[in-house]
Amino acid sequence: MKIINNLILMLALISLYSCEDIIEKDITNDTVMIIYPQNSQEIQSNVVDFQWNELDGAKKYRVQVYSANSNMVLDSLVSQNHLNFPLNQGSYQWRVRGENSAYFSNYTFNYSFSVIQTNDLTTQQVILNNPADNFYTNNQAIILNWQNLTAAQSYNFELINVTNGESIVNQQSNLTSTSLTLNSTILASDAQYRWKVKGINSTSQTPFSFRNFYLDRSNPNTPVNTLPEANTIQTINQQINFIWSMPADVGTIQSTVSYTIEFSNTVNFTSILQSSNSTSASFLQSFSTAGDYYWRVKAKDLAGNTGLYSIPFKFTLN
Repeated sequence: MKIINNLILMLALISLYSCEDIIEKDITNDTVMIIYPQNSQEIQSNVVDFQWNELDGAKKYRVQVYSANSNMVLDSLVSQNHLNFPLNQGSYQWRVRGENSAYFSNYTFNYSFSVIQTNDLTTQQVILNNPADNFYTNNQAIILNWQNLTAAQSYNFELINVTNGESIVNQQSNLTSTSLTLNSTILASDAQYRWKVKGINSTSQTPFSFRNFYLDRSNPNTPVNTLPEANTIQTINQQINFIWSMPADVGTIQSTVSYTIEFSNTVNFTSILQSSNSTSASFLQSFSTAGDYYWRVKAKDLAGNTGLYSIPFKFTLN
């Protein structure tokens, strides 16, 4: 009896904790406290670091920024209690509220602030446009570009091979353009690269802004069909779980792969009955017509490289 009572108590505690995990705190009457920028504050930068205190029970925060003519220039939901956002010179208002899956708090009062871009670059940043951070590609010709910084007379550029011990691959100074093309001479090997840009004028300079990208020209390995095994008998109108394995990627850069699975009634796949995509190494499918079928799979990585099809397996539907 003591053992049974202990089990009941344990189940009750598990149930209680599970309910507490599901039930969200009601934050309807709460308000977030703004830290920065404060009301009527002047910011001498092209990037504003919005900050606020964490609100108990809030999982995310919605930040809104309006221009002087009340046009919304930002409506963003973030999980942190801060947000960096570039703004042109001018007057603005901003507010923030906390949210969870069931409730949201009051918005703060609208706080007004102004952005003033001076010739002092030490408090400003170069805003990078393209490519996005952590971009994967198999193309050795990449165009980098960034936003023009009004107070900057020129830009300095650095390209770092992170994979090869943070070695500097390319440096360029006194660039007056806001774009730069990298070619196969510069991008000679597959690697993780970090590109950095800073603005310069006669009296000051910004810190480096940086992003990463990955050059990967290696095709993914060929998947290996696993289940259902070759020449098995399957049942019409019942879902079949097609499963395959993927040999480990031995390339310099490993990126996430997705799969294409194909079905045919001919062994050489001259006629494709169905082609579907999967992010995992399995796929559920049912068939309504009896006969012999074949299936095969190929992999594609984030850089756009495509591997070979697996050896087809035959199965028969009765």
